[in-house]
Amino acid sequence: MENNTHDIAIDELERFAGYFGITIDPVVHFDNQPSDVTIQDKPNFEQVNLINQLDEEDRTVVFKIIDTMLTKKKFKDFFNNNIATL
Repeated sequence: MENNTHDIAIDELERFAGYFGITIDPVVHFDNQPSDVTIQDKPNFEQVNLINQLDEEDRTVVFKIIDTMLTKKKFKDFFNNNIATL
């Protein structure tokens, strides 16, 4: 199990749980399954807090995407403003 060479049977899981004085319910029954997270309709401070909860690599990817989109918008605005003056 530790080396991921085979799956654990329910009876083995129950023995381990009994040894530690816990039940297997949290592992077997997913009462509190995670739900989808949507940040689009949240206030800005909450959006930033959620992004900051990501691990460093994912956070870096998100910020690179945002940087790229902002740069694209800046060039688009510049182009549109300069074409309008011609």
